[in-house]
Amino acid sequence: MAQKSHEKGSTGGTPVVTEPERVRNVVLVGHSGAGKTTLVEALLAATGTIGRAGTVADGTTVGDHDPAAVRQQRSVSLSCAPLLHNGIKVNLLDTPGYADFVGELRAGLRAADAALFVVSTAGGMDAATVALWEECAAVDMPRAVAVARLDQPRADVDETVALCQRLFGDNVMPLYLPMLGDDGVSTEGLLGLITRRVFDYSAGLPADVRNPDPEHQRAIDESRDELIEGIIAESEDETLMDRYLDGEEIGDEVLIDDLEKAVARGHFYPVVPVCAQTGVGLDVLLEVLTAAFPSPLEHELPAVTGVDGSPRPPLSCDPAGPLVAEVVKTTVDRHVGRVSLVRVFSGTLRPEATVHVSGHGMVERGHPDHDADERVGHIYTPLGATLREVSLCVAGDICAITKSGSAETGDTISTTDDPLLVAPWEMPEPLLPVAIAARSRADEDALARNLARLVAGDPTLRLERNPETHQLVLWCMGEAHADVVLDRLRAGGVELDTEPVTVSLRETLTVPAKGHGRHVKQSGGHGQYAVCDIEVEPLPRGSGFEFVDRVVGGAVPHNYIPSVEKGVRAQLERGLVAGHPVVDLRVTLVDGKSHSVDSSDAAFQTAGALALRDAAERGQPALLEPIDEVTIRVPDGSVGTVMGDLSGRRGRVLGTEPDPDTEGRTLVRAEVPATELLRYAVELRSMTAGTGTFRRHFVRHDPMPAHLADQTRKEQTP
Repeated sequence: MAQKSHEKGSTGGTPVVTEPERVRNVVLVGHSGAGKTTLVEALLAATGTIGRAGTVADGTTVGDHDPAAVRQQRSVSLSCAPLLHNGIKVNLLDTPGYADFVGELRAGLRAADAALFVVSTAGGMDAATVALWEECAAVDMPRAVAVARLDQPRADVDETVALCQRLFGDNVMPLYLPMLGDDGVSTEGLLGLITRRVFDYSAGLPADVRNPDPEHQRAIDESRDELIEGIIAESEDETLMDRYLDGEEIGDEVLIDDLEKAVARGHFYPVVPVCAQTGVGLDVLLEVLTAAFPSPLEHELPAVTGVDGSPRPPLSCDPAGPLVAEVVKTTVDRHVGRVSLVRVFSGTLRPEATVHVSGHGMVERGHPDHDADERVGHIYTPLGATLREVSLCVAGDICAITKSGSAETGDTISTTDDPLLVAPWEMPEPLLPVAIAARSRADEDALARNLARLVAGDPTLRLERNPETHQLVLWCMGEAHADVVLDRLRAGGVELDTEPVTVSLRETLTVPAKGHGRHVKQSGGHGQYAVCDIEVEPLPRGSGFEFVDRVVGGAVPHNYIPSVEKGVRAQLERGLVAGHPVVDLRVTLVDGKSHSVDSSDAAFQTAGALALRDAAERGQPALLEPIDEVTIRVPDGSVGTVMGDLSGRRGRVLGTEPDPDTEGRTLVRAEVPATELLRYAVELRSMTAGTGTFRRHFVRHDPMPAHLADQTRKEQTP
């Protein structure tokens, strides 16, 4: 680590490695505004990968180069930026911090072998970051903490470290203390707790490493013992603690070696203060990333099956093994077309190779199952928007491929002779509906093309064409996600508008009634003649529709009875009052009249529909609204607020129980009208400071309150 060596490593150029042990895949996570993207660009500059201005050779900014990110002034997508330090390639996976883009975060976690939590001295910590820490802990993902933005006014590193220890738990310990300048405010260096050395950045990078002044020595000694005890407690050498307690001086090399092993196992979490603007701590952070974080050889790989679901042995991170890779992100570049960011788990991906692309299990989100053989063109290492061509990508590394005709986010790339499927990662459900419509017929084709590209790259986006309301609905993660989706559609040259989402309702009759349908027309030549009498009665919820024939004496000829039923069914689909489908009704045909010449199938269809409409005038029609069962996961302290809000949404709470997966959280189950849930994804997040989540599924239709039904009819009447 930084306390072990300070020789300048190989930097610059396009990093290419051929051994998995020389790769580190690190995902940067933290709340929006913590400074992740700025830190990535500072690390790239510190290693000579980019210039100090944060640009690559063509002048493109490495970080938020996405036009949507520029407009929203925050990261909205996953980006990969590789650097080379001391012969180790580090793929930095920068993720958005805003909750709407959790899909990009999930993709970054999938591609990474370790996580760097970036916490700002100026911004504190949000509950979503704490929840993510707990999620990483559940799978033993190695973690470290970078305390960033040391140059901010009133930056308090000690308080931020104490906050991390309080929220992240045991074994979160600083390796360095900040060294303040002569003004007593700015951080000019770091005090190494293991080596008892000062890292002075007053002259810039690399740090000037020297012995501490007497006042620095006192500060080091006060914190060093706690750090050493934490390291020794996680040591694989069971005798080390006894030796330490007996007063033996444990050598720095032993401590650093044990520290690195504990970090790689996910049992110890070093904290490093860094400042992207001044360069403080960048070199020691690079040492943590390269020396303490594990290589892909040490990280458990996802399970695989055959494309038919048949079992397969576990993967091995072997460049000589069978090719298995996964598309973790898909974008569409206006110049090069579809760009797929790929994590290679096994084998070696080479240019011009023929591979099999498989995608299964996302049909409900607009990603139909697909299997296709394709030829890989060129292979690139991405740096922001720039693609730099490389000769290969070995197991454990990350690369980009272009112009794939079928590859979508989450797809598996494998050999053609034995195609495989990688088990998918957990993807959150989009729960905010946004209805869109093209402004003109000319825009409809462009809208369809652009939507296909967006859905291919974003598995958190669901596209739905409602067959009843005829609305085109995008299901998004939240308002910011919806804004990005709409921005990208419009950037593709599509003129579109948003409109209120219409919930599909139903109608029914609430009391028995009789109806008479008479369709008689005679205007010369062949006429139309059909008369039928029906009785209708409501059925229990969920019963659907029943048609009963009780005609006697041939009043309606047998061959025309199906015609009456067909006309009734057509009227049920068209609705009786407000134009919504009619459900839970029994219609009984009891009598009628016919004409030997003028009766016909069409005439009896019309008479059946007229009879049902006539019965509706006396059957007290009612509107039915869909009821969803929701399961809401919230912190214990938010339960009262959430339950009170559910009451205001006409919800019925079914019960609460402790979350079996996470301590300090509660599951609230309730039944809520779907019309009250249109913006619940946004409002729940507001009520719970971004920590509440929910799932929903349809259970039945219930009568809508009379005053709301009247209002709905007025709104939907032209």
